[in-house]
Amino acid sequence: MKPLEIKPGIYWVGGIDWNLRLFHGHVTPRGTTYNAYLIIDDKITLVDTVKYYMVNEMLDRIKEIIDPSRIDIVVSNHVEMDHSGGLPKIMELAPNAKVVTSPQGQKGLKRYYKQDNWDFIVVKSGEELNIGSRTLKFVHVPMVHWPDSMVTYIPEEKLLLPNDAFGQHMASTGRFDDEIGWDIVREAAAGYYSNIVLPYGENVLKALDVVEQLDIDTIAPSHGVIWRSYIDKILPVYRRWASNQTEPRALIVYDTIWESTKKIALTLQAGLEEAGVPVVVRFLQTSHISEVMDDLLESKAVLIGTPTLNNGMMPTVSALLTYMKGLRPKNRLGLAFGSYGWGGQGAREVAAAMQGMGMEMPLDTVNMLYLPDESEMVAVKEVGRKMGELILNIK
Repeated sequence: MKPLEIKPGIYWVGGIDWNLRLFHGHVTPRGTTYNAYLIIDDKITLVDTVKYYMVNEMLDRIKEIIDPSRIDIVVSNHVEMDHSGGLPKIMELAPNAKVVTSPQGQKGLKRYYKQDNWDFIVVKSGEELNIGSRTLKFVHVPMVHWPDSMVTYIPEEKLLLPNDAFGQHMASTGRFDDEIGWDIVREAAAGYYSNIVLPYGENVLKALDVVEQLDIDTIAPSHGVIWRSYIDKILPVYRRWASNQTEPRALIVYDTIWESTKKIALTLQAGLEEAGVPVVVRFLQTSHISEVMDDLLESKAVLIGTPTLNNGMMPTVSALLTYMKGLRPKNRLGLAFGSYGWGGQGAREVAAAMQGMGMEMPLDTVNMLYLPDESEMVAVKEVGRKMGELILNIK
């Protein structure tokens, strides 16, 4: 359990969870890391901790450097228990350590851990704390992605410790972005953003305005790898995501019973592609809803299809729409489609849900009785082609 020195006297001492496959309702096929950082200075400082079951792994790494009882300060950038879960054990081993956190952080930590004997230092946004040769500067970033969230900046090291911001769910033997490669790290960062951070774009933009004014050569988040080579790439990408800027592409998502809705989905795909629009097609019996969000993050249009089951949409489609509503994607075109035997309520419910999310619905819902015939498929393909033209004509 060796620590890794990421800057002179600053060590990664976190935990690697190779086996995690579900986090907050979205799939994590690459696992994750819970990153913590130990700073050796006049005041020995630990920035964030790990999830409860990774505490011993973190402590083994810390013990390679110092006795944990020597820790003077623990910075809690974020209350959520995948980052604060190791705090009770650290405070047990270093009872005289001070806990530095935001005002909301103090409230949350007291509520979770019921510890009135911890010595808190509550910091305002912009406040600084000298620990010796280094200065810790704290910037509040509320709702990125909790009210208590803040980042820690060390100007002497050009190092940003932003907790969840810029994170990725990815377990790896490499600890730095260039050890993994831009394409993989970007994909992992996109999956993390689309399923966790997406609703908070306006807050992310405010945080980026602050971050981009800092002199930074390393960003060390609390999940995934550390950014050192691709910072100039990830910052503008984050700004695009936070601004809900998309690419001229489409996402089709559907469930089906007797494959009529599938037939409509594939015909819509053919029309979109005929118009020159790239399309991703997701079948909800084989794709998880969080994987759908990965595709939606940068897609201008989403087309969602369902047959009518028991006078409503399929449960898989309902789950997707509920998940999407919470993540609040903006500036998307939408189209509902489906098939039915007698009532036809399913596709209409999907259309209403998409409109309720604020999606622009420029074309009528496609809703077919039983198995569509060839002439009807010609009309469906034309709907796909028209949607493709709309996508390409939006500036």
